[in-house]
Amino acid sequence: MQSAKAPKRVISVDRNRLINKTDVAAEKTEKALIAGIEHFDTSKLKHTETQEKNPLPDKEVVLQERTHQTLLSGVEHFDKTTMKHTTTTEKVVLPDKTVIEQEKGQRNLISGIENFDSSKLKHAETQEKNPLPTKEIIDQEKKA
Repeated sequence: MQSAKAPKRVISVDRNRLINKTDVAAEKTEKALIAGIEHFDTSKLKHTETQEKNPLPDKEVVLQERTHQTLLSGVEHFDKTTMKHTTTTEKVVLPDKTVIEQEKGQRNLISGIENFDSSKLKHAETQEKNPLPTKEIIDQEKKA
């Protein structure tokens, strides 16, 4: 018997990919930036005063926040089992005689308006006390 050797598989991985012009340009600018940072002369900087734009809160604000947080945590973690059962009684408060009379008067007024019989009205003639001038009168005034 002959022993047949299986051919070895060779997997080649292209580790050297081709470099294009944009990669070269990006690498050059990166190297230039790093070199500029490394060789920067700090003596060229001007002295400036730092202004705190977001100051720390004072003691009063901190105390207010603490009391607010303790109140919230007290409400959130309240143990309802310590409460006692109560029964509430609802009291019906009746209005005074004056309030009742006022309400009756308003109801009578509204019902009187709603149930008004317009057939009981008398016919009336309207008289114009300030009549508008006619076209002839206007023409006469224009001529004069």
